[in-house]
Amino acid sequence: MATGTEPHPNSGGVRSGTRAAIAAPHLRTDRWWLAPAATTAGLLAFVVYSAWRAFTNADYYAAPYVSPFYSPCLAEKCETMRAGPNWEIFGGWWPLSPAILILIFPLGFRLTCYYYRKAYYRGFWASPPACAVAEPHKKYSGETRFPLILQNLHRYFFYAAILVAGILTYDTVLAFRDEHYAWGHMGLGTLVFLVNIVLIWAYTLSCHSCRHIVGGQLKHFSKHPVRYRAWRLVGKLNARHMLLAWASLVSVALADFYVYLVASGAFDDPRLF
Repeated sequence: MATGTEPHPNSGGVRSGTRAAIAAPHLRTDRWWLAPAATTAGLLAFVVYSAWRAFTNADYYAAPYVSPFYSPCLAEKCETMRAGPNWEIFGGWWPLSPAILILIFPLGFRLTCYYYRKAYYRGFWASPPACAVAEPHKKYSGETRFPLILQNLHRYFFYAAILVAGILTYDTVLAFRDEHYAWGHMGLGTLVFLVNIVLIWAYTLSCHSCRHIVGGQLKHFSKHPVRYRAWRLVGKLNARHMLLAWASLVSVALADFYVYLVASGAFDDPRLF
């Protein structure tokens, strides 16, 4: 019998009697833990930063830029943004930061995203921590019970993410103004917003649900040439879903941080023209 393959007691989970009798925790010799550790650090950093910015409720608007964390601003006490996304759907009774009202939708979209599920399942829950590495849990019910059954809401969060991306596109258009709201100007912040919205759209459209909506239910592509081309385009984006997920996560945080620097007076937005 090969080393590390001696029979082990039936302890449940991946150690059940129906699994291969491998006594060793795993047979990998590489640094398999680096990927989940880096994922945990990256996601944790974003969670801490976004929580700080969301609950701060300050320095989120510096004409003509509005932080993507606060757009659209749905509370009555939002800062006045000329021609901006001020929609006072919630009155003065809302006591918390208005960012919390809108962040639930893009965060819900990312939390239920197929790639992010893999990322934080491995990074935070070790379920499993890596390929060919046994998870420490004795029981596994998949996504059939609360709260993981809520992952099935991904398609509906996708619809909401489309609306949010549309609003952020509008904010990017407004970024072609100066601090006095005059059109035909462009600052460094405009470039930051342009990069961010391109990555946001690329990540949103690379979603598996988007690919299924575009062409997943078609039986004959030859009868739907337009949808077939759209399906192929989304498929190419989908192949880079992980890269786009991380790039857009970083870009939206950088866009918010840039607005924070300008709004707090720590940095002056350079004008390109």
